[in-house]
Amino acid sequence: MIPKGLIISAPASGTGKTTLTLGLLAALRARGLTVQPFKSGPDYIDPGFHSAAAGRASINLDTWAMDEGMIGGLIGVADGADLIVAEGSMGLFDGVVRDGESGNGSSAGLATLTGWPVLLVLDTSGQAQSAAAVAKGFATMRPDVRVAGVVLNRVASPRHEAMLRAGMQEVGIEVLGALPRRKDIEMPSRHLGLVQAGEQEDMPRILEAASRFVADNVDLDALLALAGATHPQGAPPVLPPPGQRIALARDGAFSFVYPHQLDGWRRAGAEILPFSPLNDEAPDDSADTCWLPGGYPELHAGELAAAASFRTGLQSFARTRPVHGECGGYMAMGTALIDKDGTRHEMAGLLGLVTSYEKRRMHLGYRLATLHADMPGHMAGARLRGHEFHYSSILDQPDAPLAEVVDAGGAAVPETGSRRGKATGTFFHLIAEATR
Repeated sequence: MIPKGLIISAPASGTGKTTLTLGLLAALRARGLTVQPFKSGPDYIDPGFHSAAAGRASINLDTWAMDEGMIGGLIGVADGADLIVAEGSMGLFDGVVRDGESGNGSSAGLATLTGWPVLLVLDTSGQAQSAAAVAKGFATMRPDVRVAGVVLNRVASPRHEAMLRAGMQEVGIEVLGALPRRKDIEMPSRHLGLVQAGEQEDMPRILEAASRFVADNVDLDALLALAGATHPQGAPPVLPPPGQRIALARDGAFSFVYPHQLDGWRRAGAEILPFSPLNDEAPDDSADTCWLPGGYPELHAGELAAAASFRTGLQSFARTRPVHGECGGYMAMGTALIDKDGTRHEMAGLLGLVTSYEKRRMHLGYRLATLHADMPGHMAGARLRGHEFHYSSILDQPDAPLAEVVDAGGAAVPETGSRRGKATGTFFHLIAEATR
C-alpha cells in the first residue's frame, strides 16, 4: 500500500529545506516510522543525504523529464512505508517556461500531480509579520496547490517567534514549527549542491543533531496529520539497459547515477559490475558495455591521469564494446582535462574532448536530445530528456556530434556530445527517454 505524503518546499533556494527534510526524516525514523524520501527535480546530492537519514533510497521525481506513468511507477517504491516525504527544488513555483508538451519541472507541478500538500519553509531573517504576506501569497498563488502550513526558520528570539505567529494567525496560515538559528547542523556547499553524503565525516552527528532539532521545534503529530493521499501509483518501471552486463565506474570521482536508473536496469535483467578508476581498476572484461557516470573528475584529475591500468583497460574495452560517459565520465573519456590551476592532465583519449576548469563557466538546465547515432541503451532517432550542470569550458570537441540538443525552451545547445568508434559521451545526464 502506498502511504500518504507531503512536500517540503520554500519561496527560494537557501531557506533551509534540506536541513528540515533531513531532521524530519531522522526524527520520524527515531519514532519507529518507515519514511520513503523523494526529491523533486534533477539532483544527485540531496538524495544521498535523504537516504542516510531515512535508511531508504531516495528517488528523484521530475515532471519535465518524466511522464505521469513513470512518476507513478517510481512512487511505487514507497509501498509498505508509513509516510512519503519529498523535498522540493528551488522555490515552490520555479520551473522552466512550458514548451507546450510537458510539465515545467516545478515542485508545485509535482504537488499537483501527486496530491501531496506543501509544507512551506520560510527564512524569517529580517522580517516579522511581513512573513505572513509571503506565506499568504504562496497559499493563494494556485488553487490546485495546497499549502497546508509553514515552518518558520532562523527565528531570532521568542519575541520574534511571537510576532511571526501573530502574523500567520491573522492570515489563517497554520504554523507547524519554529526553528531557531543553528549553524552546527548546516552542511557546507560545493559546486551546485552540497558535499556528498559519503564525504561528510560527521554525518551521524549531523543527523542526530538535526533529528533532535526538528523533534524539539516542530509539531510532528500535526505534521503527520496534514499528509495527503498519493496519486498516481504504479509498478516501478523497467528501463532499457545499456547492456546485459554493465561495467559501471563507481567511486568518489564517478558517483552521479540516479537510483531509478540502476533499479530500472536491474528490473530489465541487467547485471551491474562496479569498478573504481580511482583505485586504478579497469572495467570487468566480462561486461558487454561500460558506463562512466558524472561526478567530480576535476578534483581527481591527477589520480585519473596516473591510473595506467584503468586507462589502458578502458582503451582495450572500447576497441570491441561500447563505452558511454556522462558529463564527468565524458570528460574522463576525452583527451585531456585542465584543472583550476591550469595543469593539463591526460585522460583516456577515447574521444578528442578537451575541457578546462581554469576559467569556470556554469552550464545548467534541462536538455532534450535527439540522437544522430546509437548510444548504449538507445537507438538513433531516440529523444532523451536529461539535464546538464557543470562548470567546465570546452576547449576542443572535434568528434562527430552524438545528438541535436536543445534546452527546455527549444533553443539549440552547443554541447552536442561526441561519438568516435564505439565511444560516446554527453554533457547531459540522462533521466528518461521522451514519450511526449
